[in-house]
Amino acid sequence: MMRATKPMSVLRSFLRSEASGGILLMLAAALAMMVANGPWAAAYFHTLRMTIGPLSLLHWINDGLMALFFLLVGLEIKREFVDGHLGSWTDRALPMIAAAGGMIVPAIIYLAIAGTTPGLARGWAIPAATDIAFAIGVMALLGKRAPTSLKLFLTTVAIVDDMGAVAIIAIAYTAQIKGVALLAAGIVASLMYLLNRVGVKVLWPYLLLTLLLWLAVLWSGVHATIAGVLAATLIPIRPSPGSPDHVSSPLHRLEHGLHPWVAYGIIPVFGFANAGVAFAGIGAEQLLAPLPLGVAAGLFIGKQIGVYSSLWLSIRLGIAIKPRGASWIQIYGACILCGIGFTMSLFIGGLAFSDALLVDEVKIGVLGGSILSALAGFAVLRFAPHHRPAAA
Repeated sequence: MMRATKPMSVLRSFLRSEASGGILLMLAAALAMMVANGPWAAAYFHTLRMTIGPLSLLHWINDGLMALFFLLVGLEIKREFVDGHLGSWTDRALPMIAAAGGMIVPAIIYLAIAGTTPGLARGWAIPAATDIAFAIGVMALLGKRAPTSLKLFLTTVAIVDDMGAVAIIAIAYTAQIKGVALLAAGIVASLMYLLNRVGVKVLWPYLLLTLLLWLAVLWSGVHATIAGVLAATLIPIRPSPGSPDHVSSPLHRLEHGLHPWVAYGIIPVFGFANAGVAFAGIGAEQLLAPLPLGVAAGLFIGKQIGVYSSLWLSIRLGIAIKPRGASWIQIYGACILCGIGFTMSLFIGGLAFSDALLVDEVKIGVLGGSILSALAGFAVLRFAPHHRPAAA
């Protein structure tokens, strides 16, 4: 009799696909910059502005496809809190404290540099979040020089970061709310909750209602991607320690099914559509303008200071436990990688500013800060001595 193949755990599958997806995202971003500065630049920008139905192609990508990205983010958050590595307050302490420091300090640095320029304070949240795929992709290039505990730490910090970013998008970047549409969204969400409560495990009713929820939230004035996170919280999960990807858990089935499409399709498409910036005519004066400088400094300087200092303090005070098998220099390298804010930073930048020139400046700052963080974090982890546990 053939022995049944044990399914890969959610976390191992997640880290492996995030690493591959992160490398693919880097290639997509590099290709976008090449196209935006080559002979096909005009066609590239024209295609993104092309109207398809009620929205431009760029808006379909950012408001439509990215709703699936946020649905996956919500699934990952719920899984980690209910059935994963954030299941207890002890487990949550370190990533929550580190993520809070990694959101507050970058915002302060951004505001100190760009906040005094009229109209730019609105971008304070741009350097707030870490790009999981990009950061794990960089770690994947290091092989065994990056301990598994650091990959887990970076992943959980980025997940908590995403929670903060979602809250910021919902609160700070919602200009006008339509009550009728919001009421409709509430009714749809209530139906999903009732299905969950009565024990419906089939996925298709939840997926249909998720589509209706997205339409209602899009109409309401709240950013449509919030529908993805809200829907994820209403997908049933079966807590099953020891087999966290049990086939009877709808959330795990949906996460496994959705993750490859997001990691290998949606995120690279988003990167290609949003990373393209024409560098013609850009000199030192433009690079050192308040907006790109504030974003880059927030990501590269603010993230590593905020994450490392809050992490160090919480461990010294006994609030949290140091990642197992990692030295302080390796932890510092991982904190630098938290400054890779590519996907979420570009996304928030597009919400913060409507002026095309300011959006391009945001892209320059995000690319600059993320590339510096990737290179510096990689260098620190590459040349850091291997940690040897103390003898008993």
